Amino acid sequence: SALALNQTQHCKQLEGLVVSQVQLCRSNLELMQTIIQAAREVIKTCRKTFSDMRWNCSSIELAPNYLLDLERGTRESAFVYALSAAAISHTIARACTTGDLPGCSCGPIPGETPGPGYRWGGCADNLNYGLIMGSKFSDAPMKMKKSGSQANKLMHLHNSEVGRQVLKASLEMKCKCHGVSGSCSIKTCWKGLQELRDIALDLKNKYLSATKVVHRPMGTRKYLVPKDIDIRPVKETELIYLQSSPDFCMKNEKVGSHGTQDR
Repeated sequence: SALALNQTQHCKQLEGLVVSQVQLCRSNLELMQTIIQAAREVIKTCRKTFSDMRWNCSSIELAPNYLLDLERGTRESAFVYALSAAAISHTIARACTTGDLPGCSCGPIPGETPGPGYRWGGCADNLNYGLIMGSKFSDAPMKMKKSGSQANKLMHLHNSEVGRQVLKASLEMKCKCHGVSGSCSIKTCWKGLQELRDIALDLKNKYLSATKVVHRPMGTRKYLVPKDIDIRPVKETELIYLQSSPDFCMKNEKVGSHGTQDR
């Protein structure tokens, strides 16, 4: 948290990065500041989103050294990977808008007209750049040959993509009024992303209805397929998990459960 990222050798001091992430850091130092900001947002947003639940997301603060609740392919892990992927792309897209990243600027002006009395203007969130650079960073550990089980990697890649899909769906038209004496005769509009807390609430609903999957051979390859339903492909819109979670009622530090006493 106290690390100044102003020289490329600092990239090696960031804990938990794989080789391709270190390379991305060296070639995009400003981008790493944005990713560190996104990590802080994920911790804050996750804890707030789950403040009314038995599992309250507290073990996310130990990243990248997760406890069993986030290490074993649980539905909690599904949520955290989805939110993390969404948050990184969200923060990068917004940083383009504010001019904090030299590699990008405002998002493109849409091709369609916004409607009578409306005009395109302002500075759109650069979602496309956020998705490209965010997925490069987020997905790098799962694309390494040696790290972790294939089933876990497939699960994390899928859930990260679900997070980015929810982010894409959150892009909406935002407008500002202009006119004599506040008459709002002209509205200047741009495409902007919803706040991360709203995206987290959408992902929480997907967490509550997540599908348990198994890693099963189909033809010459193994795929993740729903465990308790007739064989069908996993839907691109659903969060998936491999392991059932503990109930989080009883205190158990190993699985990231603080119990419910005094809460």
